[in-house]
Amino acid sequence: MGMLSLPGFLSCGKKKDFSLSDEKDAHASDSDENLERGNWSNKGDYLLSMVGYAVGLGNVWRFPYLTYQNGGGAFLIPYTLMLALAGLPLFFMECSLGQFASLGPISVWRILPLFQGVGITMVIISTFVAIYYNVIIAYALYYLFASFQKVLPWSECFSWADEFCSKTRLVNDCNTTLDGEIIHANYSFITSNNLTCMNGTINFKPVQFPSEQYWNKVALQRSSGLNETGNIVWYLALCLLLSWIIVGAVLFKGIKSSGKVVYFTALFPYVILLILLVRGATLEGALDGIEYYIGRQSNITKLMEAEVWKDAATQIFYSLSVAWGGLVALSSYNKFHNNCYSDAIFVCVTNCATSVFAGFAIFSILGHMAFVSERPVSEVVDSGFDLAFVAYPEALSRLPVSPLWSFLFFFMLLLLGLDSQFATVETLTTTIQDIYPKVMKKLRIPVTLGVCILLFFLGLICVTQAGIYWVNLIDHFCAGWGILIAAVLEIIGIVYIYGGNRFIEDIEMMIGKKSCLFWLWWRMCWFFVTPVLLMAILVWSLVTFSPPTYGSVLYPAWGTAVGWCMIIFCVIWIPIVAIVKIVKAEGNICQRIVSCCRPAANWGPYLQCNRGERYSHVVDPKKEKEHEIPTVSGFVYTQQ
Repeated sequence: MGMLSLPGFLSCGKKKDFSLSDEKDAHASDSDENLERGNWSNKGDYLLSMVGYAVGLGNVWRFPYLTYQNGGGAFLIPYTLMLALAGLPLFFMECSLGQFASLGPISVWRILPLFQGVGITMVIISTFVAIYYNVIIAYALYYLFASFQKVLPWSECFSWADEFCSKTRLVNDCNTTLDGEIIHANYSFITSNNLTCMNGTINFKPVQFPSEQYWNKVALQRSSGLNETGNIVWYLALCLLLSWIIVGAVLFKGIKSSGKVVYFTALFPYVILLILLVRGATLEGALDGIEYYIGRQSNITKLMEAEVWKDAATQIFYSLSVAWGGLVALSSYNKFHNNCYSDAIFVCVTNCATSVFAGFAIFSILGHMAFVSERPVSEVVDSGFDLAFVAYPEALSRLPVSPLWSFLFFFMLLLLGLDSQFATVETLTTTIQDIYPKVMKKLRIPVTLGVCILLFFLGLICVTQAGIYWVNLIDHFCAGWGILIAAVLEIIGIVYIYGGNRFIEDIEMMIGKKSCLFWLWWRMCWFFVTPVLLMAILVWSLVTFSPPTYGSVLYPAWGTAVGWCMIIFCVIWIPIVAIVKIVKAEGNICQRIVSCCRPAANWGPYLQCNRGERYSHVVDPKKEKEHEIPTVSGFVYTQQ
């Protein structure tokens, strides 16, 4: 029985002859510095792509709720600190890493071959996320199309509704006075006898807004649980197909085409947010909503609770999209001497400012909804799917010209989702390009379309009647602590094994020499603060891990088992690749481990003109795809 041949990026010790043709990539232009891989046409393309990748649905449907839940304006204190201590250092590191090597999230681990499985984990998790994220975009598309009606279909309890559907609260029973005695009676008895309920004794029926029943009964056709798969919801499947067609059309030329589209998809959501904020601010009750968000309802004592700090760190970590591989992939198309330091600060600050700004637009309109429905703001506010597809649509349906506001809101969600999806799929195609460059040179468009078609078919299970349970399951497991494991290993590997000071010298080759004072903050974060914070979040996430649920629906045991299998499949590559690397290396076990902890022979700047004296020894990556890991008896890196 013959041995299976491993992909090139798993090989550690054998060298094979490989040469690339002189033809440039289909998405490279003559003005590019790197004719093999191509570069961004200009810095604006890159910055807006990064902003679009970082600023996503979570900025609109998660951050405002977290702020309200964790003390209002007081939450901005831990949020800002976690940005400076955890988010920005890791963001800057990944941008620098991708730009320095001009390689994607797997091939960039030539820097530390033993940890190349970390890159594989990032790409696999990004693949899972790409599958369900486009389903959420499909939801937004469905609601966008549903908004093209004179009367929004979720504005009233129409034929699909049941007896629990109501726009207002319904009294169930209360205390009243009858013939001088206090009695407890049903509301129907109260009204039929022209009696009046006593204050403070009213009990309301458990009712649902029309938008909630529309979401479950019409849009999703939601089944009772994961055990009941049901049929494919055909209109959601068509919306999913349309969303993948959009992604494929935008990425057909890689960054050259997507870099132009983001000028609209990344900027126009801000216009819509501003319009929604101005409209919301003019409504009655808007001030009440904003005060719950970040005003007088703020509770500074919340900062004494560890949960608040954990929420701030987690939100920053996921909001900036670090450790997903996308930052490395997008930055790999930068020119070598691009100032990635200022880029990282700009994108991080823009991302966080967007979250705060979005909160005002969300809570001003939710405040009006609470005012109209005569409920406290705390009863109408929500996060995630319930905010985007239930609470906010319900609030918009109560406004004059409601179809216009609904269209704007869901168009904004569509654009926010597409931006992030563009970068996620580009991460996958960049990975393929680095592993099979000759294929991508000739077949970029078919490969890109093939990736989109494959992910579309994999996502069909998410548009069945049990689809929302699958979306929630993948999000619960794959977008959770698997990314945290990758992030912890990434920063430990680069700072403690490759060498933090050595990495700083690499960065200085790109952005110029900086003073020791300049690097003091980054050294403090990279060497101590950021790894400790990431480890704390990881441990907390594991300790507080709970089985997935969707609302009040519990998942069956086999569903939870599938979730564990997904995350194990994502992270198992870290030890597998490490073992393969060690086995393929030469020498005794200690020599093998040491050799695989050294940079590969072709690690360094992609172009020879950028290598200088420090990397003059580098094997040209354009001529050597397979590379040897030097053992202790072989080449030893000497720092210049």
